Amino acid sequence: MDAAAFGGYRSLSGAAGIPRRFDGERRMQLCECGRNHAADPGRRAFFGAAAALGLGCAAARIAAPPAARAADPVARTTLTPGQALQLLKEGNDNYRTDAPFRGVQGRERRVELARGQAPFCVLVGCSDSRVPPELLFGRGLGELFIVRNAGNTVDTAALGSVEYGVGVLGCPLIVVLGHERCGAVAAAVDLVEKNTAFPGVIGEMIQPIVPAVLEARRATGGDPLHNAVVANAKRVATRLGAQSALIQDAVRAGKLKIVPATYDLDDGDVEFFDG
Repeated sequence: MDAAAFGGYRSLSGAAGIPRRFDGERRMQLCECGRNHAADPGRRAFFGAAAALGLGCAAARIAAPPAARAADPVARTTLTPGQALQLLKEGNDNYRTDAPFRGVQGRERRVELARGQAPFCVLVGCSDSRVPPELLFGRGLGELFIVRNAGNTVDTAALGSVEYGVGVLGCPLIVVLGHERCGAVAAAVDLVEKNTAFPGVIGEMIQPIVPAVLEARRATGGDPLHNAVVANAKRVATRLGAQSALIQDAVRAGKLKIVPATYDLDDGDVEFFDG
């Protein structure tokens, strides 16, 4: 490789192979800002130029707009709580009637969401594999902020996740979704009625569901398990509004709505208790 390939350097005799530039060329110094700056030769001139250079580049970094350092955040949804709820209802209608629909997905959507997320609903649901929220409501990537636990219970981690969806992501809607023949609620019913013991920490996990089971037992008529599922969804929705000041403030300001609902495994219908 010739001297030109090294950016114009050549070795002069008696310099122990240390490269120097051709005569008449100005030396270029690479600054930490990533750009090259011309510097006059000579020890004194070099240090003076380096000092000025450092101040100039530091000022340039301070003055640089935030957009130069990071991508712009994704804008929050502009949907109202009522509009967000209507989207879910329409999506579930399509799902249960087998109407053709296509959730927003694909490469372009993935690239868009790589910049950030702006869902329009926090969905608190059960871990049950038969209850996939995006499918039930005909939604695509980045539209639902989903928090799932067995029995759609809300512990500290889940509550913090819900608050994040509302306070940071700006979701105008929280839906607490129970479902038909929920195993966690059924276990809580067995615990109350038969004092059934469960392995591991399952018994501890279902403890928050027990008050809903006791409440459902006071109801007359209907299936006891279904009544408990409905009572549990309603109770979790009520407690979300009572336990979190952040959620309370959003509800009072008219920016947020909390709606309990239940899903029927057989016909695919979601019943919303938003009256």
